[in-house]
Amino acid sequence: MKTDQATRTHLLHKRLAGKSRGQAQVEFVLSVLFVMLFIFGMLEMVLLVYTYNVLADSAKEGVRYAIVHGTDSATCSGPGGGGVSCTDTSGANVTATVKQYAQYSFHSTSAMTIAVTYPDSSSAPPGRVQVHISYPYQPFFGLGWPTVTVNAAAAGRIIF
Repeated sequence: MKTDQATRTHLLHKRLAGKSRGQAQVEFVLSVLFVMLFIFGMLEMVLLVYTYNVLADSAKEGVRYAIVHGTDSATCSGPGGGGVSCTDTSGANVTATVKQYAQYSFHSTSAMTIAVTYPDSSSAPPGRVQVHISYPYQPFFGLGWPTVTVNAAAAGRIIF
């Protein structure tokens, strides 16, 4: 009787072992897919933060240009003020400086929307200047992730 029971148990274990043969492969594939999706997601977030940093640094560079090219400068940029008229009233030189700084990254400067504003309507010291940049970030890996608009801004006071 005991031999019969042992034989049945042995056969049952054999039958169950044969059915679970592919279980490890399925678990491995599911685990690898999850880990790869996680790694790609993290890389995508790193690239998104890199894009923001490039835009923020470019905006700061535009503000630096504007604060030293006020009405006291020979190459005045902005709306003028204090009886001085600037040749670059729209801030095109500031925009060019922003694009020149950003061109060294892996981003398309033609896709950037750059807005240079002078809240005090003057580029005379101590007027204010603001640079705002918008950029449509395209996901590097795709994977169905949406396009995100990244915004960065910087502001400063004109000192020259």
